[in-house]
Amino acid sequence: MGRATLLVGTTKGLFLLYGRDGWRVEGPFCDGMGINHALAEGSQIWAAGGGGWFTAGVWRRENDGWILSGSGFDDGVQSVWSLARDGDRLLAGTKPAALYESRDEGATWVKLPGLNAVPGADHWQPGAAGLVLHTILTDGKGGIWVGISAAGVFHSADGGLTWESRNRRSNRPGPAGALARHWEGEEFRREDEIFHCVHNMMWGATPGLIYMQNHQGVYRSRDGALSWEEVTAGLPSTFGFPIGAHPHDPGTVWTFPLNGDSEGRFPPGASAAVWRSRDGGESWQDTREGLPVRDCFFTVLRQAMAVDRHTPAGVYFGTNSGSVFASEDEGDSWTEIARHLPTVLCVEVVVEQQKTPE
Repeated sequence: MGRATLLVGTTKGLFLLYGRDGWRVEGPFCDGMGINHALAEGSQIWAAGGGGWFTAGVWRRENDGWILSGSGFDDGVQSVWSLARDGDRLLAGTKPAALYESRDEGATWVKLPGLNAVPGADHWQPGAAGLVLHTILTDGKGGIWVGISAAGVFHSADGGLTWESRNRRSNRPGPAGALARHWEGEEFRREDEIFHCVHNMMWGATPGLIYMQNHQGVYRSRDGALSWEEVTAGLPSTFGFPIGAHPHDPGTVWTFPLNGDSEGRFPPGASAAVWRSRDGGESWQDTREGLPVRDCFFTVLRQAMAVDRHTPAGVYFGTNSGSVFASEDEGDSWTEIARHLPTVLCVEVVVEQQKTPE
């Protein structure tokens, strides 16, 4: 079994959690800056944040030291919210919503202006946290998908030069490959759109499969976001922030429902549960073993759930009350592996394979 390392971004810096054979915590790093998202490749780590007293930027770890780079971000950028690898470059999403690239491993950044030039961009409306580009998906072939609260999903097929909106429902039956074609030549109707306040997206285990937690429900796309199918039925609420997808099984997905936007944003009935589907969202089951099932009022934020690539897959989530929970059996049971951290903003997992003894 490989060794899991978790990157836990909090309101007071980045922490590293090492496991699975007993967990230990290191940190905080990044001088106490709020870290919205983190990314790692091998020993290299990038951590994005800023806001308040801190200048927006991306930290990178080099030779066990940490360097903050804000070079290239516009003066109006308040914080960096998301990171992704796209071939030989890094991508970063910001608040206000814009997309930047780095071709020197995060030392300097350049804005990709095409996203903010799409028709209607001047009328984008912010979500509760502001107008943030919080999710970036890439396919390694020039395709980029971003989620912006509360402007929706946008896709670029040419590496970020040009963009199109991807916010339409799949309202008609048919095979996945045909879902997009029913829009051709038809008049656009407002009721055919999903709600534009996207909370999080994750790749599924087959090409073109994306799962989304939206402000108003859970959605699935089987055609690279050309169209979306709602799969909320069976969940205790339509509202939540994170979504997690299995790395090998396209039908397995996890989410953490909350009781509602204006109802307190805690688990329904104040009883924590991760909800899991084994059939792509057609049905859902709650998993609670090891979680607080009474008087639980924490929130799990949009980037605070992650899934590793083990078999069985490990699932992890952090809370705004400073706890991190882990499941080594795909959600059947849960263990609290850290507590009393600052508010957890993101959880990402890095799996390092142990060397086989010679």
